[in-house]
Amino acid sequence: MSRVKVYKTKQKDLVLKEVMIHKEFTINEIYEKLKDSVGLTTIYRKIDDLIKEGKVTKYIGKDNISYYQYLEHCDKDNHFYLRCEKCGDMEHIDCDCINELSNHITGKHNFTLNKENIVINGICNKCNNNEKDD
Repeated sequence: MSRVKVYKTKQKDLVLKEVMIHKEFTINEIYEKLKDSVGLTTIYRKIDDLIKEGKVTKYIGKDNISYYQYLEHCDKDNHFYLRCEKCGDMEHIDCDCINELSNHITGKHNFTLNKENIVINGICNKCNNNEKDD
């Protein structure tokens, strides 16, 4: 019985390692990389666990496909992530301004932010400059 648990842990570890090396990914992309050693159901479960733990964020792309991205761990309260919609780069930002935004949203809109994994989407400076060069 304990062999099965060890095997499942190894599978989940493989999923986590694969997730951590990608900027952004779909479930199918992870499955294609790991299909010889990890089942699709295990990948879905592990990704779901990682989302609940605040280690992965999910968003729907313009193509209506679910994409996922690994989030760097941070113990600070005043952080967020900037994600470029063009290249997929994600930057971790430590900034107190997120506290002001959170207070505004709570006070004016009666909504409490989960400040552990706020992701703001936009276009990074590198991609903006590439568009100007075209």
